[in-house]
This record gives sequence, C-alpha cells and structure tokens, in this order.
Amino acid sequence: MSAGRIVAGALAPHPPHLIYAANPPQNEPKAECGWEVLRWGYERMAKDLEALDVDTIVVFSPHWQTYIGTHFLGVPSFQSLSVDPIFPNLFRYHYDVQVDVALAEAMHDAAREEGLVTSMMRNPDFRVDYGTIVSCHLARPAWDVPIVSISSCRSTAFYNVDVMQEQAMALARATRRAIEASGKRVLLLASTSLSHRHFTTEAAVPEDMTREHIYNHHLYLWDMRLIDQMKRGQTRAMWEQMPEFVEQAVSEADSGALSWLLACLDFPNYAAEVYAYGTVIGTGNAVAAWVPGGAV
Repeated sequence: MSAGRIVAGALAPHPPHLIYAANPPQNEPKAECGWEVLRWGYERMAKDLEALDVDTIVVFSPHWQTYIGTHFLGVPSFQSLSVDPIFPNLFRYHYDVQVDVALAEAMHDAAREEGLVTSMMRNPDFRVDYGTIVSCHLARPAWDVPIVSISSCRSTAFYNVDVMQEQAMALARATRRAIEASGKRVLLLASTSLSHRHFTTEAAVPEDMTREHIYNHHLYLWDMRLIDQMKRGQTRAMWEQMPEFVEQAVSEADSGALSWLLACLDFPNYAAEVYAYGTVIGTGNAVAAWVPGGAV
C-alpha cells in the first residue's frame, strides 16, 4: 500500500444560513437568496477540491463539544434530522453520513499515543453536530466520500489558548501519522469562523442582505490580518498570534480547529487560495484552501 497523504486542507466555516440560502433538498426551510459571496466562494472551492481525488474527509468541528477528551465518530453511518438550536427556522437538515471508521480508529489510537484523552463515539443514535454537517455539505455537496469527525475538547475554556495549541499540535501529529499509514488521500476541514461576535436579534426576513455586516470594524481588522497572512504563507505568524486573536476577535478558533489544520499541514509557507470572505449575523468567515505540493 502506498503512503497516505493530506491532499488539501480547507478553512470551511459552518454558518447554517449558507445551507438555508442554497436550498438543498435535505433542508426543510427554503430561502429566496442570501450570502452569495460566501456561497459562491464555497462552490468554487468545492469544484477545485473535487478534482483532487479524495478518499476521506476529516473535519474538526467546534460544535461537537466534549468535556472529557477528544472524540471520534465510530459508527459506519448516521441518519437523522439535525435542527440548529439557535436557528431552527433556518436549519432542519436530513442527513445521511457515512463514516470511515477504520481511519477514525487509527486517529483515535495515534492521539492516545500522543498522550491525549480519546474516545470513540459508538452510539448509533448520536446526532451529528451541525458544524460537521454544514462544512461537509458545502465542501462536498455530493456526500460521495466518507468522513471522520473530530470533537472539540474545549481546552481553551477549561485552561487557556496555550493548552489548546499544545493539544492541537499533538492531535495534528496523530492525524498525519494515521493518514500516512492508511494509504488514503484525505481532505482536512477546519469548520470554523474567524471573528465570532454575532448579532443577538434576527431580521424579519433572515436573508435580507441590507441587514448583513461585520459586528464592528475592530473585528474586521483582525480578520483581514489573518487573511493577509494566509495569502502570504505566514502560517507560523498565525499560530504565534492565536492567543491574542482568540481573545481580541472573540474567535471561534478557540475550539482548536484552525490551529489543528495549520499544524496538520506542517505550517505551509505558500499562499492559501482565499475563495471568499463574508459576514453572517456579524461573524467573519473566510473560505480558503491550502494544497500541499501545488496550487488548487
């Protein structure tokens, strides 16, 4: 068997509004339009990533929150209805998710060897979180390859960003080792926004784009700093300033997803392809991809 490898890593934010606005058959609510810049950026990225011949998608989601260690989906398939707890009027999605259990188990074992507390989710009735579903749908709308979903153990909340970074680095080493041993071509998704302070009220018509903007200019400047670093291949700088970014931008990167992605890719010094930046209820979201060994 040839060595497995990471064929690409993508920053793949998960606002459920993007599913709502796209009107896929799996989602019950229907929209008129909305958030086109982000949706069309996702469409371009999905088309490019599809050309890379992917065997499995590995996604790290901030919305599968576990409080004792890092968990991995461990059942071959999950079918259910996912209802967003904050936006049930926008996201009621019927999912049918296939899981690469063998790779999930290998990652679980490798992460435990790195000293992390790990667990396999073996409950067939477990409801897959909407962060996993939204990012996977938008990055691969055909749902034609299996996934591995990784939980966020909330180490930033329990300890601090430095502990989160340390655990993200250990998880990244485990991820790379398991993928290389698998012989598979794997796409990584960090399911996360950048700045993440959001509005507390919703417009009467949610897709009314006259109401959509970043929460404030301070957060916009932080988002632009990170995007500029992505374009310049300055991922080490992104890593080093992560504690300040998480605090100052109220960033969803506190989950560890973005740190994990950068470490899995061994801190690329080449430019990311940034497909889109846009806001959803005040949060800043970038759709971007790094492809080791060549441009997208």
